[in-house]
Amino acid sequence: MAPPSSTKSRPGRAIAALLVLMIIMLVSIVGKDTFQPGNWHHNFRVQLGLDLSSGTDVTLKAVTPHHSVPGAAEMSTAISIMEQRVNSAGFTGAQVQQQGSNIITVAVPGKKSQQVVQLVGTTALLRFRQVLLSAQNTTAATPTPSATPTPSASPSASASPSASASPSAKASSSAKASSSAKASSSAKASPSASSAALGIPGAVSGGQSLTTGARQLAATASPSPSASASASASASPSASASPSASSTPAPAGLSTTKDAAGDAALVSAPVKALFDKLNCANANWQKQIYDDDATRWDNANSQTVSCQYIDGVPYKYALDKATVLGTMVTGASAALSTTSSSWLVNLSFNGAGAKAFGDLTTMMFDKYGNNGNPTSPLDQFAVDLDGKVISAPDIISAITGGQAQITGTFTQQQATYLANVLSYGALPLTFDKESVQTISPQLGSSQLHAGLIAAGIGLLLVVLYSFLYYRGLGVVSVSSLAIAALLSYLSVVLLSKYEGFSLSLAGVAGLIVAIGITADSFVVFFERLRDEVRDGRSLRAAVERGWTRARRTILVSDTVSFLAAALLWYFAIGDVKGFAFTLGLTTVIDVIVVFLFTKPMITILARTRFYGDGHPLSGLDPARLGARAPWRGSKRAARPATGGAASAAARPQARTTPKEA
Repeated sequence: MAPPSSTKSRPGRAIAALLVLMIIMLVSIVGKDTFQPGNWHHNFRVQLGLDLSSGTDVTLKAVTPHHSVPGAAEMSTAISIMEQRVNSAGFTGAQVQQQGSNIITVAVPGKKSQQVVQLVGTTALLRFRQVLLSAQNTTAATPTPSATPTPSASPSASASPSASASPSAKASSSAKASSSAKASSSAKASPSASSAALGIPGAVSGGQSLTTGARQLAATASPSPSASASASASASPSASASPSASSTPAPAGLSTTKDAAGDAALVSAPVKALFDKLNCANANWQKQIYDDDATRWDNANSQTVSCQYIDGVPYKYALDKATVLGTMVTGASAALSTTSSSWLVNLSFNGAGAKAFGDLTTMMFDKYGNNGNPTSPLDQFAVDLDGKVISAPDIISAITGGQAQITGTFTQQQATYLANVLSYGALPLTFDKESVQTISPQLGSSQLHAGLIAAGIGLLLVVLYSFLYYRGLGVVSVSSLAIAALLSYLSVVLLSKYEGFSLSLAGVAGLIVAIGITADSFVVFFERLRDEVRDGRSLRAAVERGWTRARRTILVSDTVSFLAAALLWYFAIGDVKGFAFTLGLTTVIDVIVVFLFTKPMITILARTRFYGDGHPLSGLDPARLGARAPWRGSKRAARPATGGAASAAARPQARTTPKEA
């Protein structure tokens, strides 16, 4: 007789390895709270995707000047910059993907997703333009001086900080004083750089840097000699003969070039007409002025008009041609000021940008800087992104070193936002918003519940089938499904915590399909096992022989599933990637469960009387499976029975022989 095989099954080792794997995953999840079980629940969080929670999905279409197909390199660069913008905002689970040759989709989950979509959707090239004209949107807030002489004229004039800061103010009561008051009023209408676009306060400061906020003198009276002279004039009795500066509101209407501060002579006639027509209170002003043609407001070689909101008040600008572009910016970062509690933005340019910016700031400072105390919007430069003014600081010194610093009353969030715009604003293409879809928390919750219900129904059907068809073996199949579900959950939690993975509805579908993959594996094993029992082998021998036959089939099947998932993930776009990822993940988990749990558990159960003796409810009853008895009609009957079912059957047969005799 051949010697028994030396290969021994060690199910305990396999199950121990599975337990070690699960413990490692648990410790990785709870981390520093390992010895504080009361805090464990804070770590078991699954990052949900856009369709299962809430958020915004925006579709952007690339626009080229001649409506040609954008290059692959340009699209790739645009996607990379958009991803940098999203990541810098600290959001996880955002997806930036290309569809076709000219479409990019951006999906951002979370309650604050609109903020990030706004950041990503600001896709035009970044421009630095000199301000030529600036004014409040309407004349309703701009007082016009009355010509009526009253004794209160001087006190009213002194109440205007803009007037007191006007360098043309004179200590006299001539008509020239009236003209000065009007100029100061116009200057007051000019927006302050201490309030940048979108409510961001901004100013800039000294040396080789961008400097003190535009219209600072209009916001607070500085102790300059001219201011003192103006104050003296207002206090003198002779002011009673001067025209009153008590304000009589002009009829409400859009500000025009006549109302704006700056130099209208520097503005071309077509841009003057656009400035007079521009209504910044209209949210769709770009459609009104440029018919939503981004190539017109993004043209660096032409003057443009633009808008900026400061503390909720709209202001309008006429801007010069852009000589400094966003492509020249090499970096921008937010930092806490060393001289105050405010934040600032450090800005750097490449070689070409340093020269262009140096030439621009030198010209502006020499002509309009007023020795570091600017009073004209012509000393402002506008940071123009997507046709909108993001910030408009003053220049109080020439900046020729390629390093600049924007300072002011920034909060950390505001400084970070501006730094992100400056760093990631240099997209190589212009994009139009094709569609914006917002998922509400209620809709996301209902879709999540629907997915969980579908998973529950699928799992219940598999469980019922297992117990009805495999009877006692159903315990192993259900336990395998439970272990696979636990490993899948732990894997998703780990990926959410360390890799920013977001589970989408398509990902849930992949997890549901995984139920079938796991069920398929134990079905293959169970059927091979039952085939061996039908051939008359004992259960212990049948387990090992059946596993040898089933193992190859299971590995081939899971390999095919994994390759299909990998190819689908590589070539697919959108939510299909989520389905492919979870499908591949659960396929790997299926292999782990089958090798470290299903087969070892069958080996252990084969040693029990319930399964080893083929109980009718075990699912391995030889009679129910139609097993061939070795003593029936074959040469095996001549062989001596050595035990098991055959020897048990032989003993009753020997006892009945004398009775028949």
